[in-house]
Amino acid sequence: MLDALTLVTGVAALLLAAWCGWAAYRDQPTKDWHFIGMAVVSLLALVQLVVGIVQLARGEKPEQGTTIFVAYLLGAFACVPAAGLMSLTERSKWGSVTAAAGGVVLAVLEVRLYDIWGG
Repeated sequence: MLDALTLVTGVAALLLAAWCGWAAYRDQPTKDWHFIGMAVVSLLALVQLVVGIVQLARGEKPEQGTTIFVAYLLGAFACVPAAGLMSLTERSKWGSVTAAAGGVVLAVLEVRLYDIWGG
């Protein structure tokens, strides 16, 4: 895996979590700007998914197993969009809390992906 991409994705996820958490603290729902931030973080996770699959196709292997690595890649790709969709259904501060939680989950998944790959 690309360590820099993993780091950038994790930091972006934490920044998104802090931003949405600040909105929740101020009793605000997720707004269009938050969804743009979620799209940027999701794009980073998509790039990571593609890079991970390409590396697997080239014959590189994660230390802790290919199946768990692919499962974590897919989970990392899906967690922020899923949190974004859930925040759309709850148009209160709890939608912002949900989006913030998605960012935290993605950051944790990034650490785990780094560990699975052998970092």
